[in-house]
Amino acid sequence: MLQDENTAVLRGAFGAVAGEYDRLRSGPPAEALDWMLPRDATDALEIGAGTGILTRLLIERVAHVTAVEPDERMRAVLGATTAGADVRAGVAEELPAESSSCDVVIAASAWHWVDEARAVPEVARVLRPGGRLALVWSGPDRSVDWMRSLWAGGIMFNPEQSDTVDQNRRRRHIVDLEAGGPSPFHDAETSLFRWTKPMTREDLVALCGTYSVVITMEDAARERHLGAMRRYLDEQEFLAGRDVIDVPMRAYCWRADKR
Repeated sequence: MLQDENTAVLRGAFGAVAGEYDRLRSGPPAEALDWMLPRDATDALEIGAGTGILTRLLIERVAHVTAVEPDERMRAVLGATTAGADVRAGVAEELPAESSSCDVVIAASAWHWVDEARAVPEVARVLRPGGRLALVWSGPDRSVDWMRSLWAGGIMFNPEQSDTVDQNRRRRHIVDLEAGGPSPFHDAETSLFRWTKPMTREDLVALCGTYSVVITMEDAARERHLGAMRRYLDEQEFLAGRDVIDVPMRAYCWRADKR
């Protein structure tokens, strides 16, 4: 993803809603972690650890977890909710870790915020030979028609528009291993995992408010957008009388091993 001034504003927005972010966001399912993590990994470093949603899952599987997060507001929640992680301030482009000290470097819904030309060689530096870079984007499955419309504030898309929206979203999942020169990784693979998560209507709307585009809206525009989402949910016949909704979720996973 192109890093520019607008990206910097969006990237720095999450700390303003750190508590809600931690309450409402979802980590990947167990089977996705099984796919991403190398067997017998003992040292994991997480980039953009946020409030610790993925960190807490890693602690259950890996002996030593280093959680790197640049935003002090997110780190405050991370430190308060996550026992057992080595929490450090830092960014993907300058990782606070020794060379060849990790079996896996992992990021959840964060890689699109990094400068790949600097981050890729930095990740390779801290990985041991044969170590793995693993990335995941988890959240509501907006390839489902009603979820795509809901997230857009109740907009009904025709097939061509839906394809355009999906293509724009998928750009965040492109990983350029050669941005800084010849790739230090090989045999990149992807996998997709789907599940459902029960959420109240209000929590589903509030979840949208933890995404950077909505966080950075003017207050009035944000309220209009969230209000349009509520009206859209009220208009869906298949949701009539249901306060708790089975929300379709997905985790798009990517992995590659160091040469």
